[in-house]
Amino acid sequence: MTALGRAIAAEFAKTFTTRMWWLLLLILVGYAGLGAAGIAFALTVAPQTPGAGGPQLGGLELAPIVYSMATASGFVFPLILGAMSVTSEVRHRTLSTTFLATPHRWMVLVGKLVVAAVLGAAYGVAGSAATVGPGAAVLNAVGEDTQLGDGATWALVARMVLAMAIWGVVGVGIGVLIPSQVGSIVAILAFTQFVEPIARTAAAFVDALSGVARFLPGAASDALVGASFYSTLAGGSDALEWWQGGLVLAGYAVVFLVIGATTFWRRDVT
Repeated sequence: MTALGRAIAAEFAKTFTTRMWWLLLLILVGYAGLGAAGIAFALTVAPQTPGAGGPQLGGLELAPIVYSMATASGFVFPLILGAMSVTSEVRHRTLSTTFLATPHRWMVLVGKLVVAAVLGAAYGVAGSAATVGPGAAVLNAVGEDTQLGDGATWALVARMVLAMAIWGVVGVGIGVLIPSQVGSIVAILAFTQFVEPIARTAAAFVDALSGVARFLPGAASDALVGASFYSTLAGGSDALEWWQGGLVLAGYAVVFLVIGATTFWRRDVT
């Protein structure tokens, strides 16, 4: 096995010896599954109930919106996992041992990126199964087309898996950029749950902001996937093409990694 292969294997071993990866996975599956079933109910049953205040989204294909809950609400999990692959070693002071075992620091970083991408893709598969299953069940129960026989649906699932893999890589970039575990998690949650949602909501009402908002990471992810409940509500007429969204999201990872690699990753670690 090459030195790079050993570095990648070591990163997999370190990840699988902790509980965090499968705890995040379980939360993702439960959260995305309940979200998909809830959105499917809200878009079908609730609007037909007298006095219900369900959203009116007539004319839209419901299945892609329901299934994309895996990424629309679940992208934060591979993002956190990727960040913690770096910050947990900083917090527990094991990064110096890692660098001693693998003197070429770029190999350590590549190992973390590979693991984050692979586990992110695995999260994408699990999250997709968690949304397609309950979501399709609700749609079928109310007589809506599940579109499971449509190739476009499975292309959507493939793009969700790709998006989750990229989110894992973005997480590593954030961990290298903000090596403090508390600081990186706070930054992730603050931006993804507050800053970007507010900015995208404001962009739906201010034309001058719409051109900028579509380049935000969450908006780029939604564009890559091709559907999102949030983008539908916020207005997705100015969304990027799916491949553009993928490039923008990957661009964030590159920027974070370059800045972090030229600052923290090159410092002496004690």
